[in-house]
Amino acid sequence: MSTDLPKLGRPSRRDLLIGGAMAATAGLSWARAPRHRIASIAPGGLEKVVPLKIGPWHYEPASGIVLPPPDALAKLLYDQQISRSYVADNELPIMLVAAYGSSQGGALQVHRPEICYPASGFRLTDTRLHPLTVRPGDALPARFFTATSDTRTEQVLYWTRIGDVLPTSWTQQRLAIMRNNLVGEIPDGLLLRVSTIHTDEAYATRALERFCRDLLADAGRDGRRKLVGPAYA
Repeated sequence: MSTDLPKLGRPSRRDLLIGGAMAATAGLSWARAPRHRIASIAPGGLEKVVPLKIGPWHYEPASGIVLPPPDALAKLLYDQQISRSYVADNELPIMLVAAYGSSQGGALQVHRPEICYPASGFRLTDTRLHPLTVRPGDALPARFFTATSDTRTEQVLYWTRIGDVLPTSWTQQRLAIMRNNLVGEIPDGLLLRVSTIHTDEAYATRALERFCRDLLADAGRDGRRKLVGPAYA
């Protein structure tokens, strides 16, 4: 029995064409892969962006308000997170959660509260678009829902920022990331959520709106750019 190894012939013209096309595709994919990361908040900077005093409210570390526990997914998605409670005379107490991810893409992108609340045992109303007037004639595209558990009813207002835009759905969020990727950029992302425990939706909503307007006013122009992007700064 012969033990000679088969001799390798010269590649055919077809092999060369296919190989060349594959190499060109790989090179084009490498060349167009997004590399420029846009991180608007430096490491450790999120705590400084959100003021400790917001309008009549002030940060109260021992307020007794039960803040939502951090979840494992959030630790993977975000570089920075803060959870605070704010209190004021003659105002409802407000819970604030802000989460920032310096790199948005694929599965690693800001996850919306409609996911984490049910995972914590809450029943949610339909989430609806809730334009938040930040100045005359200018409304920020926030969203609102009511979350109910066996122990409390929580009114929730939030927005997300991807790069310079404020998407109001998963689809808009993914499109915002894709648009940045097409020009070679990796956008950052931020979720800002405020909530209060109260059964009267209208009354609670007005308090949340006042808090958000005061937050954006007290954050200053640079802080507003980081929280809501340049269009609302």
